[in-house]
Amino acid sequence: MGDPKGFMKYAREGPKRKPIELRVLDWKEMYEPIAEDKLKVQGARCMDCGVPFCQGSTGCPVVNLIPEWNDLVYRGRWKDALKALHTTNNFPEFTGRLCPAPCEGACVLGINEDPVSIRVLEWNIIDRGFNEGYVEPILPVVKTGKTVAIVGSGPSGLAAAQQLARAGHSVTVFEKSDRIGGLLRYGIPDFKMEKWVIDRRLEQLKAEGVEFKTSVTIGKDITGEQLRQQFDAVGLTMGAEQARELPIPGRELKGVHLAMEYLVQQNRRTAGIAVPDEAITAKGKRVIVIGGGDTGSDCVGTAHRQGCAEVRQFELLPEPPPSRSSSTPWPLWPMQLRTSHAHEEGCDRQWSISTTKFTGHNGHVTKLHGSRVKFEGGKFIPVSNSDFEMHADLVLLAMGFTGPVKNGLLDSLGVKYDQRGAVSVDESFMTNLDGVFAGGDTKRGASLIVWAIAEGRKMAAGINQYLQAGKSAKKSVA
Repeated sequence: MGDPKGFMKYAREGPKRKPIELRVLDWKEMYEPIAEDKLKVQGARCMDCGVPFCQGSTGCPVVNLIPEWNDLVYRGRWKDALKALHTTNNFPEFTGRLCPAPCEGACVLGINEDPVSIRVLEWNIIDRGFNEGYVEPILPVVKTGKTVAIVGSGPSGLAAAQQLARAGHSVTVFEKSDRIGGLLRYGIPDFKMEKWVIDRRLEQLKAEGVEFKTSVTIGKDITGEQLRQQFDAVGLTMGAEQARELPIPGRELKGVHLAMEYLVQQNRRTAGIAVPDEAITAKGKRVIVIGGGDTGSDCVGTAHRQGCAEVRQFELLPEPPPSRSSSTPWPLWPMQLRTSHAHEEGCDRQWSISTTKFTGHNGHVTKLHGSRVKFEGGKFIPVSNSDFEMHADLVLLAMGFTGPVKNGLLDSLGVKYDQRGAVSVDESFMTNLDGVFAGGDTKRGASLIVWAIAEGRKMAAGINQYLQAGKSAKKSVA
């Protein structure tokens, strides 16, 4: 380390969010720029810990070379820092902005001090790399003549496509939506990541030879078997879009929506794309978000920017402790209370709430009915005399995802599923079908963006090994 006492001399400093009264007025990213000298100081806080748990299995699924690029930032060697960063991570601009940073939870300094500001260093390295022209296409030495289809253009699919194109294969990415990016494009609000961040990376992938086909639903416009006949290998990276439902009385009322219905419409509106006249909006409404995770937080932040009258967020689980729980000791990801940017902007958060029904007037929701619960004997028990009702004009269901959508391509192909309902694969990420592979949330279930990239890379390695052995999916369906 350039400064062996840096972790003793300097305090942690993360990115500063724009003032609340300003950031809720638009859809721009909410963080202010950080001066280079401050970034160097944060790099100096990385201690020579011997065993860097930040890049181990509990810290970073892509095994980022975190101590190396922390030190390079401290020394002002930004181009070398970018090389180290790109060695393991195709899209640090995505993880830097969107990953909750399990690396920081596993930081050795974090045992008794604030951990190193790893995430902010990561996205400043890559942004500087783009700004100074360091990010260039990487072309293969030779072309193999092999063809690969990637179904889904989220972070896992894009990572796999880039790795395979650089290995010399001809790669085509199919996306059911009208634009590339998956949930990065239409599921993540712009105030967390503006979409030019995706577009500048897509220019690199296109220059590297990756072909993109949008508005194509595999399993409908092209069958899975046709895809296997046309390509030597197929990679399934469609995410885990099956939302967890709330099957209670009143679910059918207007004004009760899945979170992704809501977020996708606003992202399209922000991008200047027309949405239906009956599009969902929180303007002037009393909003209740059911689900306390990141998607719920995104709904809260979106409701503020749309001009809601008020917003509440209900969570079934009990309130986490204010600091790391003893059940998640270092270096595990700490279970503790977290306050997001959206909560800062104003939100009545309530825990241990079970919603029992919705009621309404003229077919539209007007009230949420629920009760307090406690967790005993492995299940949630209603608390006596805790029933309540609350006015609501818009209810958003943000309770997570249960796995990939099976109805359609997956079921028609005949892939096998594991106990969690995700697509089952072997050690090379190949399914029970020859030449058909799966990665990311399709194989893992809903998870972090960094896991999606890691699994996309591993799936690509499996596909490359398969093709190098002279195998082809075409042969198995001929």
